Amino acid sequence: MLKSLWMYRGFILGNVQREFQSKYRNSLLGAAWTVFNPLAMIVVYTLIFTKVMHAKLQPGIDNEFAYSIYLCAGVLAWGLFAEIVGRSQNTFLEHANLLKKLSFPRLCLPVTVVANALLNFAIVFGLFSAFLLITGNFPGVVYVALLPALAIMVAFAVGLGISLGVLNVFFRDIGQFFAIFIQFWFWLTPIVYPISILPEPLRPLMGYNPMANLIGAFQDILVARQWPAWQGLLPVALLAVAMCALALYLFRTHAGEMVDEL
Repeated sequence: MLKSLWMYRGFILGNVQREFQSKYRNSLLGAAWTVFNPLAMIVVYTLIFTKVMHAKLQPGIDNEFAYSIYLCAGVLAWGLFAEIVGRSQNTFLEHANLLKKLSFPRLCLPVTVVANALLNFAIVFGLFSAFLLITGNFPGVVYVALLPALAIMVAFAVGLGISLGVLNVFFRDIGQFFAIFIQFWFWLTPIVYPISILPEPLRPLMGYNPMANLIGAFQDILVARQWPAWQGLLPVALLAVAMCALALYLFRTHAGEMVDEL
């Protein structure tokens, strides 16, 4: 399977390039819109919540940009996760005509989705990192810990997205339900608010939310400038592997049926 994807790497890269160009064709600002959308959300949340939430962050963090960095870390990481899952669950439906007419590895489609999402994330997160450097808030050597946390999150998103994508071909309600579910998931994850504001009995429940641990790792690195709690990421890493295995099983089992259903 990996060999076939490598053989079609030109097809994948061509799709990534065409999609990126078509997204901003006839747009005066072009790729700048990739920055403006999350920036608008961050500005709104910062203006509304910064005075309330700043004092709720970890003790010892006394920085005028602390809440903005906390919010950016969560929103940007969540944005990547949501984009991969959301687009992966619809990619087979959106490219139904392509699947019927051409013979190519079907996994090229979700790989294209992931590549585009990572490209958009790299643009926005690169600018955010520049902001950290300029304001003197760069976390230093712990910045490299973002790579394993990012890898776990992408693997989890890919496994979940492809699983939903296959199921969505046969049960169209899956996509509609998940679009609603992910909105609740966002607010049930400590992104806009710190976990410390939750009632004491509810805090342990966050351990069952895989995205809470992943988002928390980004916030630990970028806000507290400390290494994340690796023991908290281990269960999420195992879950990500399990989701990828489930996704491959569903895909290989139903790949032939999908074309007929589409």
